Amino acid sequence: MLSGKAHAANMNEAEYLRLLISQKPNDYPEIRKLLKDLINEVNHIGTNINQIVHNNNSALYMKADKERLVAYMKKLNVAVKEAVVMIGN
Repeated sequence: MLSGKAHAANMNEAEYLRLLISQKPNDYPEIRKLLKDLINEVNHIGTNINQIVHNNNSALYMKADKERLVAYMKKLNVAVKEAVVMIGN
């Protein structure tokens, strides 16, 4: 079981045991992946928001843009809440 978990984390058994002993949650591969995915999602949403703001500054802003902004913020809130649940408070 140790060998399998170490292999899944791309570590050797000794590295994996040291990781478990250190008790640093941010060091766990699952949490690092979750945080990386969350950061990517935030970056994608930020890009979309920048495009909407650019349209607004160019006088191309439409009501649908406001609805998209609200949808992106809801999606971001859901992603953050999922991360908090998985990592813990």
